[in-house]
Amino acid sequence: MTVTQDFEGMSALVTGGASGIGAAVAALLLARGARVAVLDLDPGGAPEGALALRADVTDDDAVRNAVERAAAELGGLHTVVSNAGIGSIGTVEDNTDTEWARVLDINVLGMVRTARHALPHLRRAAAGRPGAVSITQTCSIAATAGLPQRALYSASKGAVLSLTLAMAADHVREGIRVNCVNPGTADTPWIGRLLAQADDPAAERAALEARQPLGRLVTADEVAAAVVHLASPAAASVTGTALAVDGGMQGLRLRPAAPPQG
Repeated sequence: MTVTQDFEGMSALVTGGASGIGAAVAALLLARGARVAVLDLDPGGAPEGALALRADVTDDDAVRNAVERAAAELGGLHTVVSNAGIGSIGTVEDNTDTEWARVLDINVLGMVRTARHALPHLRRAAAGRPGAVSITQTCSIAATAGLPQRALYSASKGAVLSLTLAMAADHVREGIRVNCVNPGTADTPWIGRLLAQADDPAAERAALEARQPLGRLVTADEVAAAVVHLASPAAASVTGTALAVDGGMQGLRLRPAAPPQG
C-alpha cells in the first residue's frame, strides 16, 4: 500500500517520542515524508530515521537547546507534537504536594516550554505554508470524564485541554493551528506497568477494556493516526479542537449487555 507523502518537505518535533504513542506518531510522520526529531529523556527507542535528542521537559534550558538543534538540523519546524507526560494514581488524599508539582511540571509546563521555544520557528514556517503549521498536544479522556483514582492526572489533562484552546486563540492569526487528542485508555508501556502492579492483572485489564464501549484498549497507532491527521495540511481548517480517540468512552452511554439466554 502506498503511504501518502503529505508531509514531504516538512519538519516535525515529537516530545516523548521514544516509546508508546510518541514513538508511533514519530514513525507515522516519517512514513508520510516528514523530517522528524524526537525529544525524550531516553531517546534510545526513537524510530529509525529520526533525530534523537535527549532532554527533560522540566528543564527549560534543555528544551530550548533541543528545539534549536532540531530546527537547525531539520531546516526549521512545521509541526510540534507535544506528547511527553506521566500518569498518576489516587484521590486528592493520596498524592503529596511534591507529587502534584512534579506531574503538573511535566504534563503541563513541559508543553508550555516546548511551545515557547518552538513558536519562533513555527511563525517563520507559517509565512510560507499557510495552514500547514501546527501544534498538537496529547490530552486525555480524563480531561472530560470523571475517572476514579485519577484526581491529579485528570487535573493535569484538564489544564492541557484549556491550554490548547487558549493557544489556538492566541496563534490562529499567525497561521499556527493548535489542537489536542483525547485518548481513552491506550495499550502503552505505562498501562503495562500499571497492570503489572495490580493484584490480578488479567482482571484489571478486562475492567479497563470493558469501560470503553468498543470493548478493548485503544492502540498507540490509532492515537498516532489522529495526531498526524490534525497535524497534516489536510486539516488546514481545524484548530482549537479536541479529538477523542477513546472507543466511544466519552460520548456513548450503552445499556448493559443482555445476559446470555438458555
